[in-house]
Amino acid sequence: MLFIMAMKNVSKSVPSLLGKVFQRKYIALGRIVTNWAEIVGEDTASRCMPIKINYFKPKVAGEKAIATLEIAASSAEAAVLVYQKDIILQKLEMFLGERRVTDIKFLHIEPKSIAKPPKRTKNLTDTEKSYLSQLLEGVEDPELRERLSSLGQSIIQEKKL
Repeated sequence: MLFIMAMKNVSKSVPSLLGKVFQRKYIALGRIVTNWAEIVGEDTASRCMPIKINYFKPKVAGEKAIATLEIAASSAEAAVLVYQKDIILQKLEMFLGERRVTDIKFLHIEPKSIAKPPKRTKNLTDTEKSYLSQLLEGVEDPELRERLSSLGQSIIQEKKL
């Protein structure tokens, strides 16, 4: 009976064990997606998009994991981006703060299948702005507060459309 009581719920153990593994992966992809237009330029960003990051364990202990960024682009756009691969990797290093992404893989897709993000035209009302700022009062980190505010504005605007 004592053995059963000492066991923890799986739902409490798994996040603490896997949190650090997934945290770096998804934060890196989130920063890439957020800054994609700055990384590759406005024109190129409208014709291609980052899909995911694949991490591979190093063969030798102590080495960093190898990460490959997958970018969806048309065949023509991928052919152009291959020549800009080193520049993109340098810009990724600048945005991520370190060399996390070591290679880029291009996935060929139909040119029309890259979805453009919807344009946000409706501004928030004063009531909506006040409500959003009240929700974020307890957030101390200014960068996190700014990102959460941006997310909240997007959600409110999407509900309006």
